[in-house]
Amino acid sequence: MKAVFLDFATMGADDLDASPLTDLLPDLKFFDVTPEELTAERIKDAEFVFTNKIRFNEETLGGAKSLRFIGLTATGTDNVDLSGADKYGIAVCNIRAYCTQSVVEHVFGVLLNFSHNISRFAELVRKGKWQESDEFCMLKYPIRELSGMTLGIVGHGVLGRSVEKTAREFGMTVLIARRPGISAKHDDGRTDFHEMLGCADVITLHCPLSDDTKNLFSEEEFRLMKPDAILINTARGGLIDSAALAAALGSGEIGAAAVDVLPNEPPVDGDPLLDYDGPNLIVTPHVAWATKEARQNAIDELAANVEAFLKGEKRNRVV
Repeated sequence: MKAVFLDFATMGADDLDASPLTDLLPDLKFFDVTPEELTAERIKDAEFVFTNKIRFNEETLGGAKSLRFIGLTATGTDNVDLSGADKYGIAVCNIRAYCTQSVVEHVFGVLLNFSHNISRFAELVRKGKWQESDEFCMLKYPIRELSGMTLGIVGHGVLGRSVEKTAREFGMTVLIARRPGISAKHDDGRTDFHEMLGCADVITLHCPLSDDTKNLFSEEEFRLMKPDAILINTARGGLIDSAALAAALGSGEIGAAAVDVLPNEPPVDGDPLLDYDGPNLIVTPHVAWATKEARQNAIDELAANVEAFLKGEKRNRVV
């Protein structure tokens, strides 16, 4: 069975064990990267295709006459034309809950950095300010305990629920937002989205990107947030209007933001957040998911999907 992995380098492949996949598909060929113009050629005879971010439209899928299975090393499926895959009888599987711990730790890592002003205090020491101080400690920046803060969660799947669990262990008050356009269910325990914006000290995003959630956070939403609120996005860059966020941070409309994702990745054409240089913004290159343990989990989950498919079982099937 011919199989190809089109963008293995996106997995940080050097420290991973790929044998769970190669044991099932001994002829699996790995490509570190696959330019768009080579995608059709590399999959034209393949039965199994694995990818993280390569895009497949209906035309590309239709040209791969032998293709039976697409394995995604991610939860998101927006890079595959699912209706096209269904049309041509191609199974598509994603992976789930493989990076939960990694993302949760990232969320609270950046949150603690902001609430305790760790980076700014460390910068004072690097600049010699502590060495010049008359006091044994420097209380130049505010330090807040998480136990006195309210966390708003947008998206309450596996990731959102895991963030909630950790937040409650810190003693935080937690509000689960009901996204705009979704009708309230009786006693669903959720908080109206716009009400949550005005109540939360911290807002963290764990929802998918869709037509309904694109630019979910823009000028209006930032106006409704607390002036010291912290926004964290480890989900999809398109959930936030980057220009509006940069403006809100610069004007003090909100307190801080930690962004691990941007609308276009890599951001070869730039982004307003990349031009912002204030200390109240952290931008990381889509690494919240990427501990070694999580990346190995992804390979193991991918192999489990293949094994199930070969047995005629539907595991993590989206098509």
